[in-house]
Amino acid sequence: MTPTRKSSVEEIRTRFDGEVERFANLATGQTATVDAALCLELVAQAAAAASPGAIRALDVGCGAGNYSLKLREYLPGLRVHLVDLSPAMIDRARQRLGPSVESAQAADIRELDFAPGSLDVILAAAVLHHLRTPAEWEQVFAKFHRWLKPGGGLWVFDLVAHEDPAVQRLLWERYGRYLAAQGGDAHRDRVFAYIEQEDTPTPLTYQLELLRRAGFGRIDVLHKHACFAAYGAVR
Repeated sequence: MTPTRKSSVEEIRTRFDGEVERFANLATGQTATVDAALCLELVAQAAAAASPGAIRALDVGCGAGNYSLKLREYLPGLRVHLVDLSPAMIDRARQRLGPSVESAQAADIRELDFAPGSLDVILAAAVLHHLRTPAEWEQVFAKFHRWLKPGGGLWVFDLVAHEDPAVQRLLWERYGRYLAAQGGDAHRDRVFAYIEQEDTPTPLTYQLELLRRAGFGRIDVLHKHACFAAYGAVR
């Protein structure tokens, strides 16, 4: 079987430009993501608890700004740097966050840099699965570690794969049943098609090991349900 050609950065950007309002509504826009609302809350609470004096956050793949908005509930003085491939998503997030926005860039995180030790919190929700190679994962995690202050935290929610093929099949089937219950077989097939086209998830175990290698000290899994996981690491 010929491997599926993965979407380019430009193709991903174009799709998300057309999805702004859907992703701005957590209740209706992220039903393809298992436990989206729960993990939004857990990530924000954990980030604020681990770095209670946080002032500056980077929201990678910020979308319409849901995670920054939720984190600001726990850290009212937060200043946020927004990064997303989609200019339309950036515009929507900036509107929603208002004066909390310190900077906003429609860009690829693989091509950006921030000053060492300049950030208190990094949020990365439903974005890292777009990384394609081990070298990209290592590069991005090393960047995150370098950009954070000591005591700063990286907090992630994402689609994940599994090391054992039998476990992967089992949990993918469970996810398929979840999607079909949400919107029927056509909805399941549509979601599976764009995951196959766009995404390259890796196992949670791999990501946690990579955090250690990047230099993070305290690592915690907040939640895992089927093919989705939330976790964090403190520098």
